Amino acid sequence: MEVPVYLFTGFMDSGKTTLILQTLIENDFGEGAKTLLIACEDGEVEYDESELLKVNTKLVMIEKEEDFNETSLKKLENAYHPDQVFIEYNGTWEMATFLELTMPKGWILVQSLATVDASTFEVYLANMRTMIMEQLFAVDVVIFNRCDDTTPKGKFRRAVKARNRKAQIAYERTDGTVDEDFMEELPYDLNQDIIDITDMDYGIWYLDALDDPKKYEGKKVRFLALVYRPEGKLKKGVFIPGRFAMTCCAEDISFIGFKCKSDRASEIPHRSWITITAEMRVEFAMEYKGKGPVLYALDVQPAEKPEEELVYFN
Repeated sequence: MEVPVYLFTGFMDSGKTTLILQTLIENDFGEGAKTLLIACEDGEVEYDESELLKVNTKLVMIEKEEDFNETSLKKLENAYHPDQVFIEYNGTWEMATFLELTMPKGWILVQSLATVDASTFEVYLANMRTMIMEQLFAVDVVIFNRCDDTTPKGKFRRAVKARNRKAQIAYERTDGTVDEDFMEELPYDLNQDIIDITDMDYGIWYLDALDDPKKYEGKKVRFLALVYRPEGKLKKGVFIPGRFAMTCCAEDISFIGFKCKSDRASEIPHRSWITITAEMRVEFAMEYKGKGPVLYALDVQPAEKPEEELVYFN
């Protein structure tokens, strides 16, 4: 028998316990199924075990990271034989502890959610970026709670998407209402004959084109790029114009760019700087494991290396 596992992660006091209680008690998730709730930290909101028992839920605490292991989970499986498992993960523990864990036979992770306090997220980004992004890079859903009209949704969305492209993002206000899907206003005009992508806008353009490539079908773009075309690594007529971007911290810098086709690709030196004008199309590419943005070079000119080689997502 398969036992669905739901993982809830995020910093302490980010709203994990509240979300779990809403799911189990208010929404009667599982409709009385025997639930094992594994809590790995004591938060601001406490569980009322008598209320949990009313929805057939057993609470078990695992307070030490070293005790969250295959042996302890097997013991819990044998003791409770749950129909479903909720795990409130400790926001200070490494995600690798969970991701590398072999769960009991039949336990299947079906969804992972991270809660984020929107009122403190900017402070955490500035001071503990690596630690907070650790909790978000592999989850299916990121819920920003305690949002208001001043919440910089675009900045938050880019911070998450830079590390976790697949994540769905929701914005919950203090009154519990959820804002509609956020559509970020782009800093460039899609109706221009040629869209100039500045260094400041490169990260926004890159993420937006990956999220919604059809929006860019037939559009012409121009930007400063570093060329990736190592000998023997790419097919004939292909190179990648891109930039090195800081996705999380100084230790987490990645080269990001789109596949580009050109009859003159072999004439463009690897690691040279260029200003490229290209037409964007949506095509199947192995790199995307499906359809995605592919550039067709219209003009390539040598360029000087910029003073700041990195681009950023916020």
